[in-house]
Amino acid sequence: MFKPKPSKKAEIDTLVGAKTRINGDVEFVGGFHLDGYINGNVRSELDSGSTLSVSEQGCIEGSVIVTHMVLNGLVKGDIEAGDRVELGPKARVLGSVHYTTIETAVGAQINGKLVHRTKAGPESLETAADGADAGPKGSA
Repeated sequence: MFKPKPSKKAEIDTLVGAKTRINGDVEFVGGFHLDGYINGNVRSELDSGSTLSVSEQGCIEGSVIVTHMVLNGLVKGDIEAGDRVELGPKARVLGSVHYTTIETAVGAQINGKLVHRTKAGPESLETAADGADAGPKGSA
């Protein structure tokens, strides 16, 4: 019978509390846990193996670019994950999710596109984030 692998706990280097509100973009390396609110884009270096976790009360209004994402709260923007996206039962995404591997719990909501990609380097994620893959080329 199938048994899920025990997931290793990600180390948290940065914690933003529930009563904290950030207006502006956030760049981080390592483990970042959000219980509060960010009005801006959240980004990590894609080759650093960084993890972003957002709790049920956490909210991001902006795009997210990260290696690994664990979401139980709300993201109002696109998610670009270099490796893995885990959506908990209370997760809500109002935007597209670009992923290599995705795990979605019953109850998670995505209002946007799911875009699967093969394991890719940082260049392809940065190109996608810049909108370079917005549509077919050469169409009028």
